[in-house]
Amino acid sequence: MEVTRLGSFAAAAAQLGYTASAVSQQMAALERDTGVELFQRSARSVVPTEAAVTMTRHASKVLTDVEALMAAASRTSDSPAQELRLGIFPSLATYVLPDILRNERWNGLGIELKVSVAEPAQTIQGLRSGGELDVALVYQVGQSGLAWPHSLERQWIGDDDFRVVLPASWKIREDAEIEAAHLSDMPWIVHHPGTSDALVIERLFASCNLHPRVVAYSDDFHASLEMTAAGLGASLVPELALRNRPPGVVVLDVPDIRLARNVFALLINEKRTAQVQLFTQLLADTLRATSGKSGLHPLKTVPVKGPQRRR
Repeated sequence: MEVTRLGSFAAAAAQLGYTASAVSQQMAALERDTGVELFQRSARSVVPTEAAVTMTRHASKVLTDVEALMAAASRTSDSPAQELRLGIFPSLATYVLPDILRNERWNGLGIELKVSVAEPAQTIQGLRSGGELDVALVYQVGQSGLAWPHSLERQWIGDDDFRVVLPASWKIREDAEIEAAHLSDMPWIVHHPGTSDALVIERLFASCNLHPRVVAYSDDFHASLEMTAAGLGASLVPELALRNRPPGVVVLDVPDIRLARNVFALLINEKRTAQVQLFTQLLADTLRATSGKSGLHPLKTVPVKGPQRRR
């Protein structure tokens, strides 16, 4: 499943804690056992065949069923539910957790949930020795800004893609594909400088020759969206925040700007039970369904002009 998703033996190995050669050997053994070619190999990547895609689809269901079986077997009807003390960041708590709690799969997990909603840095503190949390759901933009004890297990959940949004009053059509440089003269609402997220975004913008004319600083995505809807400026927000998209904004396709919040779970090893594993799988499935990834395809670039700067 991971090789198919990531298109790389090395990436799958890094995700699962194996060596690349071990993953490659496992895939070769699987091809021998099934008698079909699962991957077309090249120097830099592996491309799954139709057989691999079909196998992955069935494997996902099988693994979920196995985890459900283990969760059911680990408790009896009269045994107490497992307490899970969960730290979660606000947008995931707002747009994903309620869908999980309404999912019929949740009722069979046997988990008594206690929730703490806070930003990632705060929830990680709750995981440290003697802390008040068992699992922290956090995000990271780029490779910097977060640190956690090596004793914790890191499990990838999904990606929350950033999207460029503009006021509808600027008369640029929804999903228009625009080069980043054409957005440079527009007014922008950006993160407060100095944070790790802001630094990653600044570097990305600079690499695209996008030098925003800043009219507002905001680390609150809902505030950014409302200001954008009111015509103040463009903004860069994650797709989860667009679940509460106000009228008056349009979402663009800017191929130069491909950035995501990498969402993952940090777990204390002794709390990594079958129930918790099934919960994280349910979380990943729900995030995938909630995010509504665009699956953008390359389009012909349409140069456009933003609003003229007032003098």
